[in-house]
Amino acid sequence: MEWFSTITLALGSAWTSGINLYATVAVLGLLQKLASIELPGGLDVLDNWVIIGIAGGLYVIEFVADKVPYVDSVWDVVHTFVRVPAGAIIAYSATTEMDAAVVVAATLLGGGLALSSHGTKAAVRGVANMSPEPVSNWTLSITEDILAFVGTLLAVFAPILVAIMLLLFAAVFVWFAPKVFRAIRHMLRATRALLKGAGIKEVAREAQ
Repeated sequence: MEWFSTITLALGSAWTSGINLYATVAVLGLLQKLASIELPGGLDVLDNWVIIGIAGGLYVIEFVADKVPYVDSVWDVVHTFVRVPAGAIIAYSATTEMDAAVVVAATLLGGGLALSSHGTKAAVRGVANMSPEPVSNWTLSITEDILAFVGTLLAVFAPILVAIMLLLFAAVFVWFAPKVFRAIRHMLRATRALLKGAGIKEVAREAQ
């Protein structure tokens, strides 16, 4: 069943990367560095204090930015071009020692899962940012952080639970997909505004 564990780790980590990439990388790196967990394929490169330190530092920055209305939307816009390819790269790296067809399929699925979880996060955040009170924003942010940490740990230690979790997410995503695609379209529009030099609030409005 080693192949099953590798694939679920690859796809589970790609999925959590769409929610919080830096938490995912930091947890994987620390598990290998401190808990002697042997990660599959090319993920062994994460056993490096420089990578762990950078991921941890960026996580701290994201932890703060993700809880400030408008700023969190701009952060998500920028990370559309970071989390999605990173999710694909993580899935690819985890499966490099498997058959080439499996590697290609895992890379495509990993990128798709990262995009779907990132888009779902952005869609939910867009709704929350319309609320005048900050409580919902903070609650969502902390919930996302917990989900990223727990999801990454499950991807390493509980492959069957991760497979079930991904199947449940896929089922919910079918219903939620129109809102997610609309959120992604808004993010692309916000990206154009950002590149044109628009202010934070204007970019955030485009992202919602």
